[in-house]
This record gives sequence, C-alpha cells and structure tokens, in this order.
Amino acid sequence: MSFEPQFLDELRARLSLAAVVGRHVRLIRRGHEFVGLCPFHKEKSPSFNVVEDKGFYHCFGCGAHGDVIGFVMQTRNLGFPETVELLAGEAGLELPEKAQPDHGRNRDQPSLRQAMEAATAFFAAQLAGAEGSAARAYLNRRGLDEAAALEFRIGFAPAGRDGLKAALGRNFPEALLLEAGLLRRPEGGGAAYDYFRNRIIFPIGDRSGKVIAFGGRVLGDGQPKYLNSPESPIFQKGRVLYGWATARAACAKDATAIVTEGYMDVIALHRAGFKGAVAPLGTALTEAQLEELWKLSPEPILCFDGDAAGLRAAMRAADRALPLLKPGMSLRFSTMPEGEDPDTLVAKFGARAMQEVLGSARPLMEILWEAEMSVHPLDTPERRAHLEQRLETRTKLIADRMVSENYRRFFRNRLFESYAPRRNGRPFQQQGQGRAGAKPQANPEPPRRSDPGPLHSRRQQEVLLSALINHPWLLQEVEEEFVAIDFTASDLDKIRREIINVLTLRPDLDAEAFKLHLSQAGLTETLDSLMSLQVSGHASFSVAGSDPMMVREGWRSTMAFIRRRGEQVDRDQLERNFAIDPTPENWSRLQAFLSGTTTEHHALDDEAGAP
Repeated sequence: MSFEPQFLDELRARLSLAAVVGRHVRLIRRGHEFVGLCPFHKEKSPSFNVVEDKGFYHCFGCGAHGDVIGFVMQTRNLGFPETVELLAGEAGLELPEKAQPDHGRNRDQPSLRQAMEAATAFFAAQLAGAEGSAARAYLNRRGLDEAAALEFRIGFAPAGRDGLKAALGRNFPEALLLEAGLLRRPEGGGAAYDYFRNRIIFPIGDRSGKVIAFGGRVLGDGQPKYLNSPESPIFQKGRVLYGWATARAACAKDATAIVTEGYMDVIALHRAGFKGAVAPLGTALTEAQLEELWKLSPEPILCFDGDAAGLRAAMRAADRALPLLKPGMSLRFSTMPEGEDPDTLVAKFGARAMQEVLGSARPLMEILWEAEMSVHPLDTPERRAHLEQRLETRTKLIADRMVSENYRRFFRNRLFESYAPRRNGRPFQQQGQGRAGAKPQANPEPPRRSDPGPLHSRRQQEVLLSALINHPWLLQEVEEEFVAIDFTASDLDKIRREIINVLTLRPDLDAEAFKLHLSQAGLTETLDSLMSLQVSGHASFSVAGSDPMMVREGWRSTMAFIRRRGEQVDRDQLERNFAIDPTPENWSRLQAFLSGTTTEHHALDDEAGAP
C-alpha cells in the first residue's frame, strides 16, 4: 500500500523538520541550517545538519540522510504507513480513505498543485493582456510596476464566469478544479463557474513557495473586498502566512520577521528592503501562524494601527501568544502612525520612516501592562487588587514555568513602582528612622530631590498635547493654563507653539485638518509620536472620538497631577537649600512656600465643592 505523492508532499510541507528533530536532538541554529549531535551514532562534536528550507537532514559523520518521515521511522522504529499516519495527525491532515497499491495508481494523473500552478500562469497572462488594463492601472496607482507584478506573480481574474474553467478544463478534470477551489458550483445545482472573477490575484505559497491558494482583491466596489481560496487538501488558511517562503530566506540572513495586515503591505515592505514581512490571510493570528513566525525569528514585530481597533488586534495577538511563549521566543509590537499602513507609509516617506516605526517596537510584557493600566485609575485598594488579579490571570496563561515567573516578577516590580506608599513625594522612612529623640547625624545629608523623572514628566505633557490635537475645540477652554505650561523638551515646545498659533486663528479646524497642517509644518515625527499607543495607552481620554466630558475631566486630572509634581519639586529644592544652608532667609522661603500651597489647595477644594 502507498500514498499519493501529493499527499506526502503536503505532509512534508506542513511539518517543520527542525521541530520534529528537535524533540530528539539539541539543535543550534547556524545561518539557515541547524546542527547537533547525531542521534544515529556516538559523536562528541556535532556533524548532524538539518536543512529546514529544503526539508532534509544529513550527518557528515555516519552518512544518515532523509526527510521528516524517514527521521521518525528511524528514531521510533516504525513502519512507513504507521509513520505517515502519526505525522498526518500531527499536521492536521486527514488520511486518504484508502491507500492504493502501486500497480493500480495512475502516475500521470494531474495533482492539485499542478492545477494551482496552471491557474497562476492563466491569471498572469490575463493581467498582461487586454482584459487586464484596469487591473494594471490600479497596480500602477499603488506603486507596482510590471517588474513587481512578475516578481510576486500577481495576476488578474477576468469578469466572465468561465474563463479559467475553459482554459484549464482541457488538462484538468472539473472535479479536481472544484477540489482546488478554482471553481464553484451553485448551491441549487447547475454548471460550475470560476471562483475568482474581476479580481487582482495574489498567489499564496507554502513553505517552499509553491502556490497552494490565491487571494483576490476586487476591482471597483464589489463585495467582499478581499476573497481567499476556500480551504482544500493543500490549503488551510489558519496555517499559512503570505510571503513566508521569501521571509524565511531573508530571516536566515538576520532579517527581522514583520507581521502586517495585507498583501500590498507585504509587497511594499519586501520592495523597500524589509524582506522578513509576512501577513495572515485576513484573520487574526492563529496559534499555528505564531509557530510559523517563530520559525522565522525569535521575536517577530507585529505592526498594528494606532487606533482602538489596532489596540484590540494587538491584545488578541498577545492573548493568543501567551500560552505559547518559551525562553527566547516572544513578540514585539509597533504602532503605525494614524491613517497609515506600511504600504502608504513607505510610499509617502520612504523606508526610513518604516524603520523608525519598527525601531520603536515594544515587548509583549509592556503592551500587556499598558493595556491593563488603561482600564481605570489605581485610586482605591479595590481597583489595585483588581489590577493585580487581571495581571495574575494573564501570567497563569503562560505554560512555560520560567517565562511565567519572569512575567510575574516584572508585573510585581511595576506594581510596586506604581503605588508604593509615599510621604511628601518620598518613600516612607524605614522603622527606627526619624523618630522623636533619635540621635541626629553629625553632618546630615541634604534631602534628596524627589524628581518626577524626565520620562514621566514628558509623558504627561505628551498626553495633554495629544488631547488638544485630537480635540482642537478644547483649546478655547484651557488656553490660559496651556500657555503657562513649561514644555522643557524642544520638540514638544515647538508643536505647542504651532498649536497655539494655528488654533487661535482657526478655532474651527477639525482634528484631521489640524493634523494635516502639523505634518505640512514639518512636525510629522513629533505628531506620530503623540498619536502612538505609547501615549494613548496612558490616557484614553486623549484618543480621537472620546466623549467631551471625559476629555475635560481627563485634562483637569492630568493638569492637577502636573501641578502637584511641580510643587513637590519646588518644595524639595527649598528643603534641600535649607538643609545645606539653614539661614533665616532659606527658612522663611520654605515657610512662605508651604503657606502659599496650603492656601491654594484650600481654594481649589472650595471651588470644587470639597467638604
């Protein structure tokens, strides 16, 4: 009994040889290969090589050689049928209903892969022909010329119902074309017709780059906008990443794996030099796709939009990844500037702009922390406890004990930093310090300045700027206190001045028009930073579309926080001055400051209706 060659090819394509071998051999990556001690003979220096992209292993010591099926047969002492059955279950492949004897098999029967290759050639010819003129014009508008179409084998499916059917029907039986997802039969019965019609076609390859499916982008306003091939014996959407074969070759040469949303993003990044770019097929990343990503790079970068939908997508990917994390294998996240995706960003600003986005990528643990911190303020013990509970729930999802414990330690440190008990801006004194009657030091050390920290101060100022850019109407209400803020960072002060200059003259500008003006004024880099998840993650009120009442309350809370931090810095400096030089003048300045701030706080409390 034997199995069809196309079934065995699909089995090999779905399995990672390095992963299977790695269960028995400790492998070390060297370039695009893996090496280790041979499991078939005793040796002290590694001579056993696994060539993942070509699907074979070879030992230069004993000559052992084979593919994933042969390796399992040898290491587990199984026969061929038992090994195929075992690996098929692992790969998610259904075994053929019955294996055919060798003498009864027609070796000339066309296969699904041959049909997909023939369809690829048909679509490419249609793009180059008269019917493809509108598709070529669309690609040209998107910055893709003939060379790009040839490189990525882009094609066009004409609008007729049977163009592909007629072209391939001479060499492939209709049943095979239906199984491949190239034809579709009406639900009520009738003649089969072309699955893709009036669409630009993007071939989807397997690990080796062989075409196994297609993605079609409609020309015009038809729906759905994007259509993928239906699943087939050689194609399972949740296991495939567009551009994987090219990305694998690039990542073997130290490129970084980058996850984008669509075909055009991948193509644009590859052409701009980011050869490690891949994309899921219109759905959220699956566990199988995450495993494929980690075969490319230990810490792939996931690019998401900076809006609320992008944040939700990032969190879905994070939650899906947590149970799969292993030492050295994680994810990083970068946020695209508002209104841009990799395709448009590279087209407008070049590869350097995309490199800056990738350079700002943050680790998974930071994304989780910021997402949980944005739920609500930590102003009560109950809310703090709820935060700790949520973080612990996420930590428990991580299967690897060592990684889980490191996440737990990271969150504990962040929690301590966020709400450690403080008195007058400084940590509580340890037991036995500062008590009445305690013996003073001969040369007391000046009190250490409680500096709010440049990063923390900058973040609060960024939040205020972000709120005004996303809600220009707010400036009319807060202009006086906004003008009085001391923006010490030159880039923030520059955009602050532009905000005042523009909105004073044009208070009717909406957010999008205002952002366009700031970009045209040469402030794109600062604007992108202010619109990023790094800023909005700290204050949801600053995000575009927030409720005006929430915006006002968020602004007041942030301003109050900045004032309190500023007062604490001033107080600490006066205390330091008095400790170093205890003159009556320094004492008077300190007392005057304390009296002034106390009076001001009472006035604020009265204005707010405090009891």
